[in-house]
Amino acid sequence: MVALARVIDSRVLVQLRLLGMAGLAFVVVGAFLVLFGKNPLLAYAEIFRGALGTSYGASEVIVRAIPLMLCAVATALPARMGLVNVGPEGQLHAGALAVTWGALTFGALPRPVFLPALVALGLLGGAIGAFVPALLRVKVGVNETISTLLLNYVIVLLVEHMVRGPWKDPMSFNWPYTPEFPDAARLSTYWGTRIHAGLWFALAAILLFYFTLRFTRWGYELRVIGDNPEAAGRAGIPIGRYTLLAMSIGGALAGLAGMAEICAIQGRLRPGISTGFGYTGFLVSWLALHHPLGIVVMAILLGVLSVGGDSIQISLGLPYATVNIITSLIFFIVLGSRFRRRATA
Repeated sequence: MVALARVIDSRVLVQLRLLGMAGLAFVVVGAFLVLFGKNPLLAYAEIFRGALGTSYGASEVIVRAIPLMLCAVATALPARMGLVNVGPEGQLHAGALAVTWGALTFGALPRPVFLPALVALGLLGGAIGAFVPALLRVKVGVNETISTLLLNYVIVLLVEHMVRGPWKDPMSFNWPYTPEFPDAARLSTYWGTRIHAGLWFALAAILLFYFTLRFTRWGYELRVIGDNPEAAGRAGIPIGRYTLLAMSIGGALAGLAGMAEICAIQGRLRPGISTGFGYTGFLVSWLALHHPLGIVVMAILLGVLSVGGDSIQISLGLPYATVNIITSLIFFIVLGSRFRRRATA
């Protein structure tokens, strides 16, 4: 019991440290706002009022946090073995592509069969989007940071091609999007809001991520590779196989985020289905230091900033870039603190 209490205390301290660093970023931005004649307290109050002051704002925070959590786990899982997956944005679009193909091809299937099949296609599409750079890393040593980043643009442009070409809705009046998905392809929404079943996908992914790392041999060996890949290789751990698995599973979760976005929010495939969810999810994972609970906390915080950022433009005349500056400062402060602790150690 004492050991368990110490573990819990250490995790709480990690989250408190993260929140303290986020608070420091708010103080720094506040100083700049004062220099430009703006009241920082009023700006922050407006951000949180716009995001949490109404039931609609609070529900939209959760809607924004769903893809962020899935894309963050897609980054965090490979990161635990020392891999840098910058590709959740492309993997999200790859999942959306696969789901769209299924929705347009098998729309006559009954919902109990159709919806699980679309979930599987979303997972498969995202997994393929991550498997390619993982295979390049294992077979020819291509750096996965570069390959996943560049592949993002390839997959996003492929989506653009499909919605402007082969899959374009003939009744769209020249707008680039596909025909609307059948009702059987739509995820359930709750409480009269846009909160959808993707929330359960995200929470399940985070719980599985936690229990896999903590209580399975696979998770233990994954962490061993991340701590010392040379020692792991000498111990007989198949690093190449783990690379393929970790990247593919991470990509599958990002693809699931794409499935949830088009089946719950959009109802069809179109350009701009993601407002940078994959890149922001990458940021969420690093801000949370790849910790499951931290991912939830940071996804909600960035969801609040995203939703509340619209309010400060209207009420205070501040640009939306203020929110991006706050997010960037949080990122630099958290990572700077982490590197400083490593240097000290």
